[in-house]
Amino acid sequence: MTVVSSIMDVHPEDAAGTGRARPRLASAQASPVPPGHDLADRLVVTRAEQVRALGHPLRTTVLGLLTERAASVAELAQALGRPKGTVAHHVAVLHRAGLVQVVRTRRVRAVEERFYGRAARTVTIAVDGADLPTDQNDFVVAAAESLDAEERRRLWSFIRHARLEADRVDEFWLRIRDLVEEFDRLPRSGGTTYGMAVGIYPVEGYPQLPDPEAGSTDVHQLDS
Repeated sequence: MTVVSSIMDVHPEDAAGTGRARPRLASAQASPVPPGHDLADRLVVTRAEQVRALGHPLRTTVLGLLTERAASVAELAQALGRPKGTVAHHVAVLHRAGLVQVVRTRRVRAVEERFYGRAARTVTIAVDGADLPTDQNDFVVAAAESLDAEERRRLWSFIRHARLEADRVDEFWLRIRDLVEEFDRLPRSGGTTYGMAVGIYPVEGYPQLPDPEAGSTDVHQLDS
């Protein structure tokens, strides 16, 4: 189930109530842009096995960790609290699907250790077929992740509804995607990981006001 918080604390910058435009986040030129290696901006998934590779929560978590930097299987296993063999299997699935790449290696006691990184910052699914596994609902994941933050009143969220033409939705989604990619590029610091969930979706049966042109023309506006 998707949870949208209706009881939330006020973000400190919103609470100021100054009405001033909020400054844009400055890029820290002294800090490397995550993940610190060359990768494509976007990858379009066109094969069924690539979609299946994205369909496991552990593999999506691995991709999330690799947004920060490249890592070895041992480092990923330590972060995930899972056996190296299990993590190695899932990394191999992502590698075969072209979703991660080997960005560097090093020798550790006569054994070559590989460091894996994302192949692209953003992955877009463009595969048709009813037999394909469905993409993971990010809002379900976010709802579960944010429960503790909601209880501690550290969840800031909005939900809005608007009647729009499809081309306007596509245009707005591209702007949201650009914001997500900006979030991905922020230099990592501090000890707290923050989640960010965004999306646009059609809502069937949502209430709509009647067309004012279809009603009576005998309408008088009250003086203020």
